[in-house]
Amino acid sequence: MIQNQKPKNYILMKKIFLKYKKPIVIITSITVLQIIFGFDPKFCIINIIWIFV
Repeated sequence: MIQNQKPKNYILMKKIFLKYKKPIVIITSITVLQIIFGFDPKFCIINIIWIFV
């Protein structure tokens, strides 16, 4: 394999990430905020609903 070529899996993962970037960022931020400030079910549910908007 030539060094400059990237594996097909890398390209596929990049396409998936770009397609689902908004939900990935929201879920990650929800998780971090839940860990920092403690679990709040109302906050969690509101943010999970926001993913589908």
